[in-house]
Amino acid sequence: MPVKKTVKAEVKEEKKTAAKAVKETAKKTAAKKTTAAKKEAAPKKETAKKAAAPKKETAKKTTAKKEAAPKAAEKKTTAKKTAAKKTTTKKTAAKKAAANYKSVKDYVDVINWKKGEAHAMDWLYIEVNAGDLLTEVEAGADNMETCAAAVLECMLEGDGFINGSADTKTAELTVRYYCDNLSEDRKKYFAD
Repeated sequence: MPVKKTVKAEVKEEKKTAAKAVKETAKKTAAKKTTAAKKEAAPKKETAKKAAAPKKETAKKTTAKKEAAPKAAEKKTTAKKTAAKKTTTKKTAAKKAAANYKSVKDYVDVINWKKGEAHAMDWLYIEVNAGDLLTEVEAGADNMETCAAAVLECMLEGDGFINGSADTKTAELTVRYYCDNLSEDRKKYFAD
């Protein structure tokens, strides 16, 4: 009579056969990948050899041309290149210095965005302080006049001063903007 197998023994045998199957499939896929990699690598080596051969010839041609050129012509071209570099460095330094500060338009965009957000949340008004706005947009910059000009430019009919006046261009300038009606039909506080 055959010996009865227990359930545990059957499970162990199934696990072993499954593990063997996984190993065999892994070996087959690895073998396929390596043969595919060899096939791809073989043409690359041939093209690399072909590409390397013409480079040597061109290198010989360029060295022959360099020897034929007079030394005086080389000195002139280097002098022109250094002069051109000096002028470009001056221009880039000036651009960097001008690019450090935000413009009135940048501040106006931030204020209008704040007004739009307040309108979307159904707030009646927002109060904007020039010093806080400057710190928020570009902390540490000495650009208060531009910031204050933007705060004043965004004022519409009905908006009012909380602190300061139209002549004040300091960090204490605070304006209350009413956001219930942001229609473009509203008149500007300061007529242009």
